Amino acid sequence: MTKFLLAVHVIAAIVAVGPVTVAASMFPPAARRAFGAPGDADALATTRLLHRICRVYAVVGVAVPVFGFATASNMGVLGDTWLIVSIVLTALAAGVLALLVLPRQSAVLERAEGDGVVEEVPGERATAARAATVRLAMVTGIFNLLWATVTVLMIIRPGSTTGA
Repeated sequence: MTKFLLAVHVIAAIVAVGPVTVAASMFPPAARRAFGAPGDADALATTRLLHRICRVYAVVGVAVPVFGFATASNMGVLGDTWLIVSIVLTALAAGVLALLVLPRQSAVLERAEGDGVVEEVPGERATAARAATVRLAMVTGIFNLLWATVTVLMIIRPGSTTGA
């Protein structure tokens, strides 16, 4: 049963977390393209699609810790330090995604969709949009770094019997 749970946990991580990290990383440059070419329906559609991928796979990603806890329980490692650190980092990553990345993507997307607004100062919209996408890229990088750290902890866990 442990091997089955571990397999589902790993597959869920690959299928759910992978697309979120990639789509979230692609969102800021796609949004900058949408801002750089107001009225470009393809650029805006790409930005919308990347945001939707992030939202949908964030929900699907709940399966990762669920199967992770089940696997850890079967393995009897729930109290191990490496697992506790992984749980904390996973919770931080989920918080960064839910509280920072997704809301900022929504705000950037709303700004990109509202390109019919007349600017009082030429170039002000582009400057503000660039600043918002740069901040979003930074927060997304933190999210990705947290997941990368969890992945490393899962592969090179202290006390592992794999000999690594």
